[in-house]
Amino acid sequence: MITLRKSTQRGHADHGWLNTYHTFSFAQYYDPKNMGYGPLRVINDDVVAPAKGFGTHGHNDMEILTWVLDGQLEHKDSMGNHGVINPGELQRMSAGTGVRHSEFNASQTEPVHLLQIWIEPEREGITPSYEQTAFPAEGRDGKLQLLAARNPNGSGAVTIHQDASLQVADLRKGQSVSHKLNTGRRAWVHVAYGDVEVNGEKLGAGDAMALENESAISLSGLSEKSAQVLVFDLV
Repeated sequence: MITLRKSTQRGHADHGWLNTYHTFSFAQYYDPKNMGYGPLRVINDDVVAPAKGFGTHGHNDMEILTWVLDGQLEHKDSMGNHGVINPGELQRMSAGTGVRHSEFNASQTEPVHLLQIWIEPEREGITPSYEQTAFPAEGRDGKLQLLAARNPNGSGAVTIHQDASLQVADLRKGQSVSHKLNTGRRAWVHVAYGDVEVNGEKLGAGDAMALENESAISLSGLSEKSAQVLVFDLV
């Protein structure tokens, strides 16, 4: 079964310093039919104005992934981590028993565009931890690149505390990839930017697709300009 979630169906808020789209219910956006998908709880598509950001706040019992699409995001947390996340770098923060952090646009002149993703962990009370990893662009050019998994198995992906994985692909016209879905698995596909075809459906920036009881995901680029698509394989 395939269900489309178009970009225009997402929640939206423009706070001036933050222009954000919510794939699932978040903050003041509430849709009881879109509270998440399996353990995938949040995909926020954020553009933060120069020198602005999220002040220090707390989280617990959540796997938080941050993927920067354009610009630079400065991170600081109560575990002592402090640095900048650049495009092509994935940050993983396991909030577990509790973490406080802040996120600010590191530029005084340019906006930062990012996806913040929350995945519910398989158990509560995990010791908080942090990873930040750079992924070479050639590793996703016309192919799927593993960014996060419960068992990365030496792939270089970050570790998440849930039976789930996140892959990304950059696809231009003429480039296609596929991902097999094992029995009992479901998937969520999110287009970060550009135009792609997913299992026969055309999707653009911000569009998404839920797949359940499907055997595979087939993705193809549709234009000369590269598109980027995220694939979540979920329990």
